[in-house]
Amino acid sequence: MTTWRRVNDEEQWQGIKQAVALGLASLFVGAAWMVSSRETSCEAKVDDDEDKFTPEERKALPAPGQVNNLKLYTKAEVAQHISREAGGIWVTYKDGVYDITEFIESHPGGASKILLAAGKAIDPYWNIFQQHFRTGFPLQLLESMRVGSLAPGEYVEEKQADPYAVDPIRDERLILHNSAPCNAEIPEHYIMESYLTPNELWFVRHHNPVPIIDPNNYTLTIKGKLQEKFPKHEVDVTIQCSGNRRSHFDGVKKAQGIPWNMGGVSTARFGGARLKDVLEYCGVKDPEKNGIHHVQFISQDEMLASIPIEKAFSYSGDVLLAYEMNGEEIPTDHGYPVRAVVPGYVGVRNVKWVKEVFVSEQEAEGPWQRGVAYKGFASNITDLQHLPTHVIERAAPVQEPPVTSLIVHPANNAKVHSQTLEVRREDVRVRVTGEQLKGWAYSGGGRGIVRVEVSIDGGKSWHTAELKEGSEQKLTRAWAWTFWSANVEVPKELQGKSSEIMCRATDASYNSQPEHASSIWNVRGLCNTAWHRKTVHFD
Repeated sequence: MTTWRRVNDEEQWQGIKQAVALGLASLFVGAAWMVSSRETSCEAKVDDDEDKFTPEERKALPAPGQVNNLKLYTKAEVAQHISREAGGIWVTYKDGVYDITEFIESHPGGASKILLAAGKAIDPYWNIFQQHFRTGFPLQLLESMRVGSLAPGEYVEEKQADPYAVDPIRDERLILHNSAPCNAEIPEHYIMESYLTPNELWFVRHHNPVPIIDPNNYTLTIKGKLQEKFPKHEVDVTIQCSGNRRSHFDGVKKAQGIPWNMGGVSTARFGGARLKDVLEYCGVKDPEKNGIHHVQFISQDEMLASIPIEKAFSYSGDVLLAYEMNGEEIPTDHGYPVRAVVPGYVGVRNVKWVKEVFVSEQEAEGPWQRGVAYKGFASNITDLQHLPTHVIERAAPVQEPPVTSLIVHPANNAKVHSQTLEVRREDVRVRVTGEQLKGWAYSGGGRGIVRVEVSIDGGKSWHTAELKEGSEQKLTRAWAWTFWSANVEVPKELQGKSSEIMCRATDASYNSQPEHASSIWNVRGLCNTAWHRKTVHFD
């Protein structure tokens, strides 16, 4: 691999006040920009380690505290065990000593993460990554690797500061999946209360504590020369977690990860600088000619993700370094002071708390781009623990989500009181006893919605919904969802009975949703875009 660097000797690391933070942050940029080569990394990061073991394997693990009569060690002795050559890689947890040498490559957070604790205590790291405490299984797994205990007096339990203590206060209406790190979704009955989701009701998806950033000292490093302020650009964008509707796979088979219902999605009007403008001002020209294929974003919490240069450098791609959200400064939970907004891409590519942007030959390293967390595998792959590296490498990371649609009203298992509505029959509007269905539809890549169909009789007959807010978007540049509604006559044979209602959408490329989740099931539970179904009772 080649490394190419261009340096302007006249100005090095000149700080210039920028509009990119509306006076809240200074954008300090250097005069150098580079195309960098990085080694391939295939780290795995999932949200639920327990699913990776069979019941028989779990039963074989010792319960916490069951390993007795082991040798005693001092902290100094443990500190010598930092490599396989040194007799193994050891860590401590409370008063236990553990040899994790053979486990390192299987660590869900990646080998590099767990190696940070080599020869030391893992207690501070588990205090941050509190998913280790959701069940007793991680401790049980750790106990199976125990080789000894710390000698008397070596372990002194210290009260550790809670890294989540200063996280923002969240709206109590959000449905909380985890509190540390926070993962919460908007309740379905609030989804369509307004086209732009209020900031306080935006879904929250974090992997770590929210960084504490002083706006007066904040710098965003972009490797390149900046000569003038960027014009502000505004875009309405729907951002959806790629695991949205993961729990809807449960009827097929449980997938790994947070069990999102249908609220891992929100829409806002973002304002900020076009990434294309920033790159051009930094001197990035003819990227493909110069071997540049990706733009990488690094977050203050060290999250790393990338997007193709074709998206970043497209005028109509509308990628932003955003500092506004619905006319206000971006809330802390959603990336203050600056976040990447990549319209038409899944949520994980919209990196929050951006501290560095650079161009490269290769896509980003790390579990969020190259690991298993955001890759969709074939349905026959159910074991991520022993997945060969070459299989992970060949799998493409999720970028543009497929077309989808959901029913927001009525609620699942609701008793529907039929009302008098106006419907169209052979181009004539007539009043009937019926029900109004409401929902939204969206497709990644800027592909607009051209049709939504609904059924109230389990798919025997279909009705075309009326496209509402969002339908005015350009079909090749539709970055936000489209609301829809449908007045449907309830036939006499359904009155007084329960029935399955459903919806399906078609986008501008004439992609349509799969009928059943079974045809798209994947072990990580990504991109569930099957027909959305609910059961209601028609009074």
